[in-house]
Amino acid sequence: MFTNNKILILGMARSGYSCAKLLIKRGNEVILNDLKGEEKHDSEQINELKELGVKFIFGSHPDDLLDESFDYLVKNPGIIIDHKYVKKAKELGIEVINEVEVAYRLLPDDVFLIGITGTNGKTTTTTLTYNILKEAYNDRVHLAGNIGYPLCSILDELKTDDIIVMEVSCQQGENLINFKPNIALITNFSPAHIDFFKTYDNYKNVKTKMFKNQTEDDIAILNFEDKEVKDELKNISSNIKYFSSKREINGGYFVNDSIYYYGEKVIDICDIKIPGIHNIENCLAAIMICKELDVSNEIIKKVIINFKGVEHRLEYVDTIRGVKYYNDTEATNIKCSQIALSSFNEPTIIILGGLERNQQFDDLTPYMKNVKAIIGIGECRERVLLFGTKLGIDTYIYEYLKDSFKKIIEIAQSGDVVLLSPASASWDQYKECELRGKEFKQLVRELDDI
Repeated sequence: MFTNNKILILGMARSGYSCAKLLIKRGNEVILNDLKGEEKHDSEQINELKELGVKFIFGSHPDDLLDESFDYLVKNPGIIIDHKYVKKAKELGIEVINEVEVAYRLLPDDVFLIGITGTNGKTTTTTLTYNILKEAYNDRVHLAGNIGYPLCSILDELKTDDIIVMEVSCQQGENLINFKPNIALITNFSPAHIDFFKTYDNYKNVKTKMFKNQTEDDIAILNFEDKEVKDELKNISSNIKYFSSKREINGGYFVNDSIYYYGEKVIDICDIKIPGIHNIENCLAAIMICKELDVSNEIIKKVIINFKGVEHRLEYVDTIRGVKYYNDTEATNIKCSQIALSSFNEPTIIILGGLERNQQFDDLTPYMKNVKAIIGIGECRERVLLFGTKLGIDTYIYEYLKDSFKKIIEIAQSGDVVLLSPASASWDQYKECELRGKEFKQLVRELDDI
């Protein structure tokens, strides 16, 4: 598998680099094409791959590059689904896959694979699951996927009976063919990335691909309270298990301020540091997976009690003069910001805005009861102003995040929460939303000097 082939990798980034490195070492002819110029990429990685024999074409996607001489097109997840090379590959009968599918086909048979997806909560669930299993099984456990570690990059580390905990994004799901986890979990569904996938139905279909490849020997863990999840996956072959944050069920559930697993109490809610009902669901999901691998309640409790969340996802930053600051820059859609607003009962100043995507801020209205002021930033700040004005909430707009902090200092009072939860992508001003979060945290840290 994947030896002596001619392979075009479309897009560099982390996955393209890791995949090219793996494939060239297996005796393949590898050409890596990226629209950005060579100077935009990591020079050490490029030189490493060049020394191994990878050929590069930077700065354009030549019309005559892809032809029938290629065996595979490996597409970076961030490349649009109707790219001209994807269309041409299908016309020529060339299989279009991604880095995850390449790595999956090369996985040893005796490795246990856990795949976690969903619109919201997947990174927190993946991180928490990994931390619990790492505490239980030490070096047998590996983290991979959309969380920042390409699956290709850990293949050489794997040993018999190792466990992989993998976050699977919708973009990664697009070009999965055979990929099938031993345990697959989905947190929830809500409309997201429709600009990428064209329709919500297509998005849901891509999100659930890995479940539809499972057999009766595999386990699917689903959110009992998400009707769309259950409807989409009602005909899968795997052994379905459920978790619920609203009622006692035959599975994992949250009632009477505690989390239970098939009637056995695992942890009290007062021991969970990360706020919000959505994080109770994330804990439930992680517990469901870990109990399938026979992890004790003692280990689960130890890890959850000390878990303070994932960076940039409703991340507590600091308390300055009685005001608590939270960084939720990963809230790039309305649903995420709804969840964030639901997590606080304190008077809240929310920072909204970013890339103009015609997002419907009106969908936040039922969640704004504790909001005392709105800060609008970025490309769509004028629409944020219209939204706040319609609600009768004091709203202030600024092009840049840093310019808003003078107003935040002026209006924030002890006991308030300042919440960066933009309900918008960051690409109008930032290469990635994490940079927006890092800037927010730096601005908060600088408040100590004022």
